[in-house]
Amino acid sequence: MTDKGQVETTPDGSALRSIRFNSLLSEDELIEDYFKEESPPGNNHWNGCGLNSPCPGSALSFGTLSFHIDSMDGVDTSGYPSPVIKAGWLDKNPPQGSYIYQKRWVKLDSDYLRYFDSEKDIYSKRLIPVASISRVAGIGDQKFEVITNNRTFAFRAESDSDRNEWIRALQKMVDEWKSKCLDRLSALHLSGGCFESVDRCGLLELRGFKHKLYVTVAGDKVFLYKNAEEFRLGIGITYIEMNVGNVKDVDRRGFDLTTPYRIFSFAAESDQEKDEWVEAMQNSIAEALSNSEVAERIWTVEGNCFCADCGAPKPEWGSINLCVVICKRCAGEHRGLGPSVTKVRSLKMDRKVWTEELIELFLQVGNAVANKFWAANVPPSEAIHATSGSQERRRFLVAKYREGKYRRYHTLFGNQEELNKALCAAVTTSDLAETLSLVFCGAEVSCYSGDPACPSPFNLAEEAGQKLQMEFLFHNKTSEIPRLDMDTSSQNLYSVALPSVTHNGYLFKTASMAKPAQERKPREEFSRRWCRLHDGVFSYYENEHATVPSGEIRMQQIVCLVNHPPDTHGVTNTFEVYVDSERLYLFGLDSLEAIREWTKCLVKSFIPPTAEGLVSKEFERLGRLQYKGGLNLERAKEGWFALVNSTLYAYLEGSEKEEAIHLRKLQELSIQGDNEVLVLVERRRTLYIQAERKLDFLAWVSAIQKAAGCSGDTLSEQQLTDSDVPVIVDRCIDYITQCGLTSEGIYRKSGQNSKTTSLLEMLRKDARRVRLKEGEHHVDDVANTLKRFFREIEDGLFTKDSSQAWLRATVLEDSREKISQYQTLLTCLPAVNRATVKALINHLYRIQCFSDVNQMNTHNLAIVFGPTLFQTDGKDYKAGRVVEDLIQRYVDIFNVDEEEMRRQQEEIAAIMRMRIAGSSSGAQQAGDFICTVYLEEKKTEAEQHIKIPAAMTAEELTFEILDRRKIVTKDKDYWSCFEVNERDEVERPLHYSEKVLPIVHSLGRDSFLVVKRQISMEHMLVYTASRVGDSKHGMMKFREEKNLLGLGLSTGFHDRYFILNNECLRLYKEVRVCGRRSQAEPLLPWTSPQSHKPEKEWPVKNMKVYLGIKKKARPSTCWGFTVFFENDKQERQQWYLCCDTQQEQREWFATFLSVQHGSNNLWPSESSKVRASRIQQDSRLGNISLIPLRGNENEMRNSVAAFTTDPLTLLRDL
Repeated sequence: MTDKGQVETTPDGSALRSIRFNSLLSEDELIEDYFKEESPPGNNHWNGCGLNSPCPGSALSFGTLSFHIDSMDGVDTSGYPSPVIKAGWLDKNPPQGSYIYQKRWVKLDSDYLRYFDSEKDIYSKRLIPVASISRVAGIGDQKFEVITNNRTFAFRAESDSDRNEWIRALQKMVDEWKSKCLDRLSALHLSGGCFESVDRCGLLELRGFKHKLYVTVAGDKVFLYKNAEEFRLGIGITYIEMNVGNVKDVDRRGFDLTTPYRIFSFAAESDQEKDEWVEAMQNSIAEALSNSEVAERIWTVEGNCFCADCGAPKPEWGSINLCVVICKRCAGEHRGLGPSVTKVRSLKMDRKVWTEELIELFLQVGNAVANKFWAANVPPSEAIHATSGSQERRRFLVAKYREGKYRRYHTLFGNQEELNKALCAAVTTSDLAETLSLVFCGAEVSCYSGDPACPSPFNLAEEAGQKLQMEFLFHNKTSEIPRLDMDTSSQNLYSVALPSVTHNGYLFKTASMAKPAQERKPREEFSRRWCRLHDGVFSYYENEHATVPSGEIRMQQIVCLVNHPPDTHGVTNTFEVYVDSERLYLFGLDSLEAIREWTKCLVKSFIPPTAEGLVSKEFERLGRLQYKGGLNLERAKEGWFALVNSTLYAYLEGSEKEEAIHLRKLQELSIQGDNEVLVLVERRRTLYIQAERKLDFLAWVSAIQKAAGCSGDTLSEQQLTDSDVPVIVDRCIDYITQCGLTSEGIYRKSGQNSKTTSLLEMLRKDARRVRLKEGEHHVDDVANTLKRFFREIEDGLFTKDSSQAWLRATVLEDSREKISQYQTLLTCLPAVNRATVKALINHLYRIQCFSDVNQMNTHNLAIVFGPTLFQTDGKDYKAGRVVEDLIQRYVDIFNVDEEEMRRQQEEIAAIMRMRIAGSSSGAQQAGDFICTVYLEEKKTEAEQHIKIPAAMTAEELTFEILDRRKIVTKDKDYWSCFEVNERDEVERPLHYSEKVLPIVHSLGRDSFLVVKRQISMEHMLVYTASRVGDSKHGMMKFREEKNLLGLGLSTGFHDRYFILNNECLRLYKEVRVCGRRSQAEPLLPWTSPQSHKPEKEWPVKNMKVYLGIKKKARPSTCWGFTVFFENDKQERQQWYLCCDTQQEQREWFATFLSVQHGSNNLWPSESSKVRASRIQQDSRLGNISLIPLRGNENEMRNSVAAFTTDPLTLLRDL
């Protein structure tokens, strides 16, 4: 088996470069296109990205997925995926006689032989049904053929034994098919891979491909073929399991089939054809997800076996608030009425909705009882039937459910107070028909019952144990009451118009504003106005007798409502209303109860029923925002959000359940762009909230930032990690664990007071944004910060209420009793305090494991932390006893199991190994970091574990590696340290003066350091020595990385003109030459004759330039750069630059290095002397450290200074 990209040779010895095509199709078609300049008409050769490559607009998740085909007679194909029988890498040879091989990941299961670009791909490049394979034969060294009736596929294995295993596995599967389903196999051979039952088939356009695909919908799968002929033969491209699919209408002819792994954007010939395809795929999804258990149970009632509206048999949908079972066609019209009228769910697919109580409700009510109310007065001429058209159904359903035209009116209809009283009485009984009649004749589901213990009908039903009544009320909390239109009242049985006023009363109001009020509004600025909420319009009048409103706000215009804390303004209680015209209105009342009633009514009027759960929250602000999240980040969606204390509750598009985002537990909270995007990063997802309107968005940003920060001085009010440990504590512990475990006197020695104060202030302000870095923060300063935090925290770590109980536990003599008492006291602590105690004691347990080096055993740590944690200022010795007991009995008190203990011991052992490995090179300085560096290439045998001090440069690291391997450098051997990123296929040679430690800390999971020769350095030195001036200008191809928010270029590389000087890199879109210029004068580009302003400009100091461009970016040449830019706001950009020649690439890169590090500073002039001094020092003293490992800090500094001046000084007194 050859590696990807390996060169193959023809029989005459000429070499052909192996080309790896990233396409949906097999290489058979693509190789043909490669060798033929013109293809005959009808030849379907396609250009564009394939299914295995993420195209613009796609979302890709790497996972695994197996497939199965329809059940066959005598073959067990259950709903589970077919197991993979054999998989591995094979070389695939096209049948056109080409000698070019491509490596393919090949899978064989009981149904198909498929091959992919890589083992991570979800959708295959080709699938060959096992049933269509006639035989398998070897054709020479390591090669074999898979022969079907019409095609032959040639493969090459890595060895003859591997080839034979593949042949045996394939032949075995073919024989099994022949023996188990001989009759069916004959049919397959005659008709290729055609299915007996195809729901729909035909040609469709697929985004990214030049020619149409032949698509078939068969059962619970969608198959893709190159053309109809291949469909007939059964040789397909791939297929999609529809149990993970979703179909969405996009535009006039287009629709998307979305899976977790890929978005397939199809286009049909016409609107009608598109609708037919969408319906066929939706049916396929329904079949894949269907579960008949709920439907079968509901159908046991005779009335539920037919649609409640048209009488069609076996209805598979239900309206969960109306309690009727309906057919698919009526369900579509029900959805058109809106969720406030009818909430439609599938009996077979929406499994989670159908609780036992809801199923029982449909059995008790169902079509029979519901239609006695809803269809009591249906004239025969207006009834619909199973064959009725869409318009006829729509008219009937609007009249039946929205207008209530045919309902049986309750005797109390029109008397609101009596309806409410009757509802409160009915819900305590089992009479569901009475409750249904009362609710849909106007009784308020949330009316006040008069009983403070059970204030609502729902509470009354709960008290009476009526679960079905509770279920019915729950699904009708926001249902609209049917109301006859006034203009058709003469045709209706009743002409009574239901009251439309939701609320009215006096409010204090200020003039509308274009920006939030930054200062307190005095009471004199408020005017008293009569306000009325009616038919979705909030109007305010001079007084209650006025007939013409002074102004009005339509509910659909409201985007946010904000509740202020009491006494924010001159009126005691106030709220703000933001509208989409970038205005806000301030209202207020002195009565808290009255203001809450107003806000509740307003929210109910503008929030959709899908987000009705937010109404009950005691929110600070509530409204709608644009966001992006999940797998598809191409389109912004609309969500409803409510901020309650430090929690952001959200109802996101497509989700019917409430989601909670704990703001204090965010891993990152930042603003991107020009204050346009708020990024919230949780452990398992990232949410991007976008600015649709500046006014309310900036107010949301300010409120969320405040809620995500520290709100007080107790532990629970701090920013927290997922494990409920304050971020301040977590940051300090992590840093000391990494950099200070072996620091002598850690926690005993005090850091600098000014630095401790400054660091603690930064952590308290926003610990999430603080990054503790070596060289910037000393371990003693960080340790002192942690101690001061615990000493100053309000209520203490062990709380004031419990601290005395903790101290008393130290006098217990029985060990088991003492451990039990400590465990009891732990359970009494608040959750955050309990998690923090465990994290801190675990950290101190690790510290004392290194007591032979850091001189901080359990007793010493207890002396330091006892008074600190109990805030006793050393007045009670028992505080230290508690800490000492917790450390000594850490495993027993905190129930640390063997697995957790083993994991901790391995971590400690790893740290010990690093310390021992680093001690051979000299003094053990706190903060040194052990890093794996490779020599020339990333291989196990090339690994070198190097201790990286804060001051180590890339040059010193390079010499360290070369010395260890005893490599002698020759003249013009430019050895350098490279930062390499495997995933993005780029690398960056570090400048010899760069500090290595910050680079190590910033390395990603797929990045590493390697020392190797820098081949282009000689060319760059020649160029910099001969060039005129310090700047460079010229044309390069430019592409900006499309980020997660959908911003940036995504359509390939574009020619742009660049000027690079000592300050910045400028990009110009157009070039125009004016007049004559000297050789040293750069070409003058501009976008218009009057302006020299560049299109883009970036400071050079903030740029990182990498050699190479990832293949997925499809660079036009192989000589390019990947550039990362980070501005002062820590916002990152990424783009790509392509040069036409390698010489141009070297010149641009040399210029980048020159402007960043100095024009004559590309390579050190004294590097050989530096290395010679290092070698001489090692040869004299060997690997024995002469610097004492103990003593105070001054002694350490003096020892190091003396050692540097004269290494033998320390030996003269011996």
